[in-house]
Amino acid sequence: MATKPSIPKGTRDFSPAEVSKRNYILSIIRAHFEQYGYQPIETPSFENSDTLMGKYGEEGDRLIFKILNSGNYFYNKNKIELPPTLESLQIKDADSISVEERISLNKFTAKISEKALRYDLTVPFARYVVQHQNEIEFPFKRYQIQPVWRADRPQKGRFREFYQCDADVVGSTSLWQEVELIQLYDSVFSALGLEGVTIKINNRKILSGIAEVIGASDKLIDFTVALDKLDKIGEDGVKKEMMEKGISEEALQKVQPLFHFTGSIQEKIEKLATLLASSQEGMKGIEELRFICENVTRLGLQKSILDLDVTLARGLNYYTGAIFEVSAPTGVAMGSIGGGGRYDDLTGIFGLKNMSGVGISFGLDRIYLVLEELNLFPDTVATSTKVLFLNYGVSQAFEAMQTIKKLRSQGIKVELYPDAAKIDKQFKHAERRAIPFVVKEIVETKFSLKNLKTGTQTQVDFNQLLEEVTTK
Repeated sequence: MATKPSIPKGTRDFSPAEVSKRNYILSIIRAHFEQYGYQPIETPSFENSDTLMGKYGEEGDRLIFKILNSGNYFYNKNKIELPPTLESLQIKDADSISVEERISLNKFTAKISEKALRYDLTVPFARYVVQHQNEIEFPFKRYQIQPVWRADRPQKGRFREFYQCDADVVGSTSLWQEVELIQLYDSVFSALGLEGVTIKINNRKILSGIAEVIGASDKLIDFTVALDKLDKIGEDGVKKEMMEKGISEEALQKVQPLFHFTGSIQEKIEKLATLLASSQEGMKGIEELRFICENVTRLGLQKSILDLDVTLARGLNYYTGAIFEVSAPTGVAMGSIGGGGRYDDLTGIFGLKNMSGVGISFGLDRIYLVLEELNLFPDTVATSTKVLFLNYGVSQAFEAMQTIKKLRSQGIKVELYPDAAKIDKQFKHAERRAIPFVVKEIVETKFSLKNLKTGTQTQVDFNQLLEEVTTK
């Protein structure tokens, strides 16, 4: 008996209706990207491993899908020998592996896997900029809409294969770029009909300043990684993780006010200025935040809310300035639906120094789930074929195809039922596919048009047919 087919966990098939809805979201995002001056590029689905590894921190590296070397790699070797420390290794939990075992495992992985699926679009973009720097006009504004892969634990709104929709600017340190990206977020979500989306902002310099004033500068990465999990594991969980990473009880007492930081953006900035008065790095972050927030407030937002979240850390190591994270409207149980930030020297990891950039990303899959939950997709999104011509045989089918050709030239989605089947079967086909109109017969220059939504049937000429299916 044949084995029932399946797909890998964390991946999905999409029906025609789902693809139509996804395309609706993408069309709005793409239109606004281009309206703001961003140009499209694409990069390969997989990169050389050394392009990706070490760019996302230890936790990010664990989630990168490695690709086994292809072709005759194994067949050309008489034996692939495991390092001594791995011969008896039985991995049950990544955290249970010793440092020595992890080093051996990484070395062995490097021998059998030289490529990996891209984890995000930002690092490949940095690689693209370095490789094509002589062809690019800076500042360079690019957008990219492609799938990425992460070996994450699948759950609602979190998949192993998903699309990212990125917009980045490189070659400019101007904070007006951050102001504009917040406006871009707001314009896209407003066009999608999403009200009450919260665009949270913070600055990595502020986090560095906090780590400095509490005496934990040497634990900055551990501090930010733990802090970024506040909404997932809560205050106690964050404190526990920080202590496990060697951050002292005294330092945690100093950072305690951050867990309950309230007030307007201006009030929060003033509180931070007091807290970070002794940190030059922290005060620089405050000035950057003040410029961005004040100008966004002066320009105004359509339907979104801007908020300063001092616990927002964004776990990726390459952020150096402003960081963003977007939350769905209140009442929708969903993780972030967008995020991004400023990176002052991302291309430096590939040899191109002093190339500052800033970018944001839209989470297509989560935005889809939010729109679905709030019933915000227009009824017309899922509409495919507008008119079905019934098939009575070769002679009338040809006459129908002549009319179909004329309708298609007018942009109408129309088709002929392919077989001269029973009329009842053809009608049921139209109903199951939610096709709103059926042309039953063609007599001379008249068409017998039935509206399946209302049940009404009329005799119309071509111009009346075109008007009817265009306006309804």
